[in-house]
Amino acid sequence: MSGVKTSATLLGDFRTDARVLVLVALAVPIGIVSALVAKALLWLIAVISNAVFFQKYSPELGSLVHHHLGAWVILAPVAGALLIGLMARYGSEKIRGHGIPEALEAILLGGSVIQPKVALLKPLSSAISIGTGGPFGAEGPIIMTGGACGSILAQLFHLSAAERKTLLVAGAAGGMSAVFASPIAATLLAVELLLFEWRPRSFIPVALASLVAYLTRIPLIGAGPIFPTIPHGALGIWPIIAGLGIGIAAGFGSGILTGIVYFFEDAFQKLPVHWMWWPAIGGLFVGIGGWIDPRVLGVGYDLIGELLAGKILGAALLGLVAAKALVWAISLGSGTSGGVLAPLLIIGGALGAAIGQFLPTGDVGLWAMIGMAAMMSGTMRSPLTGIFFLLELTHDLNALPVLLCGCAAALGVTVLLMRRSILTEKLARRGQHIAREYSVDFFELARVSDVMDKDIPLIPAKTPLPRYSARIASGDPLVCTKQASFLGDENGDLIGIITRGDVVRAFGRRDDEGLTVEEVGSTKLVVTFPDETLHDAIALMLKHDIGRLPVVDRANPRRVLGYLGRASIMNARQRYHVEEEERARGFNREVVA
Repeated sequence: MSGVKTSATLLGDFRTDARVLVLVALAVPIGIVSALVAKALLWLIAVISNAVFFQKYSPELGSLVHHHLGAWVILAPVAGALLIGLMARYGSEKIRGHGIPEALEAILLGGSVIQPKVALLKPLSSAISIGTGGPFGAEGPIIMTGGACGSILAQLFHLSAAERKTLLVAGAAGGMSAVFASPIAATLLAVELLLFEWRPRSFIPVALASLVAYLTRIPLIGAGPIFPTIPHGALGIWPIIAGLGIGIAAGFGSGILTGIVYFFEDAFQKLPVHWMWWPAIGGLFVGIGGWIDPRVLGVGYDLIGELLAGKILGAALLGLVAAKALVWAISLGSGTSGGVLAPLLIIGGALGAAIGQFLPTGDVGLWAMIGMAAMMSGTMRSPLTGIFFLLELTHDLNALPVLLCGCAAALGVTVLLMRRSILTEKLARRGQHIAREYSVDFFELARVSDVMDKDIPLIPAKTPLPRYSARIASGDPLVCTKQASFLGDENGDLIGIITRGDVVRAFGRRDDEGLTVEEVGSTKLVVTFPDETLHDAIALMLKHDIGRLPVVDRANPRRVLGYLGRASIMNARQRYHVEEEERARGFNREVVA
């Protein structure tokens, strides 16, 4: 049948095509660049920290506990925060915050386009913030910076917004992989938090960039693990039950932390000064906290190692939880630049160790590990990332069952306790809601044959238009139940379609008693098949800006099998709500084979 247009999509499990090879090719240099940027960021943090706190040059990042500043330490975070405020106001406001919400905003609202100056200013501001004592981690900034590098490279080529998103996320994953020697966790973070989809088109390039960044890291920084521990033996039921309790506690802790951060953010919003000065005010509290307890200053990787080794016990754990959480929340609420992951590991590890030291099973280091993963999982709503992140940091594979229990428990508490995570709350306050529950689109599962109207009669193509319009006016059920009618020839084969709009436009042109429905309608048909997915059929409607499709036999496109209109599609959606909302005993329902 001439003039017939159908969907070019072949039915299959995946829609990925050869375009993925282009993304794979671009993922390799993105992974390399991400690792180089990660190395530069860590080097810069170490150099600034040693210059500020020990008045020496050293590229090795150490503990700030034994700094040489005395009470002058109060001014160090203030000075760094003043620089960040100036950079944000006169450089780019997008360097404020911990990086991940900004990456999400670029993906969702900005077409995955990040400005080159952000790629330069974000790591620089973060290095200044952390190097002058800011209680942050490097992962948020490197995720934003790596994502910026991926976005900039993608902008050099003719790519779609979806493809740019894949490369932006590939850069983000590469940066995290290079900083923490965690290629699996970085890939899972991309899947759970950044991609908003599960497709080979995006997963393969992201995984490759993460692996390339990890391999590039080895000669630059080392192979890892960053915090090696002596593997535990096989863990039975009692450690798993204990992990459940720590996970629940971490879940409630996640809710408290998120509430505190946004309490202080709201408080800063009420200050009668420009936001440029807020980081300096937050830095003042950081400096005071660092003067009282130097452990709250800086990245705190040394504290993470000590917690995993079980070297911090007793009241020191509770003090660490309170001090780090308060200083971090104030500073983050002020809008300065820095990441959330390392502070969450410290707070969660101290919480887990504080509870675990009283448990009759396991050891304090194990419970610190579970607390870290659970706090990360609950606060970021990324349980798989939390599980494998701690596995890659420690290489303690036997802890996997307990990690799974703790992270799942923390996630369960937080999704019931809070509507949004610490990462998405910031976007929600800007008017952008993010749904983080993913499922297969119902329209991908349903077939056209499931919802089409069957036994649709054909109107003879030679029918005079006035007679056809009279049938519409009289309420003839053969032509009034749909917004269009299919036209057939003398053999009963489909040759065209006429809509109500066609009729109105025809009478607006001329009043010709001899005008037929074939002349008024269209013979350039767009059709679908009963075995196609509703997704493909809807795509055809959108592409051609039409509201209904003839459903024809694939073997004989002249044979009409049904009618697919907007009403049929909307009625099909009701099936989803029935499956989600209607509750009944399974034994009372008829099983459909």
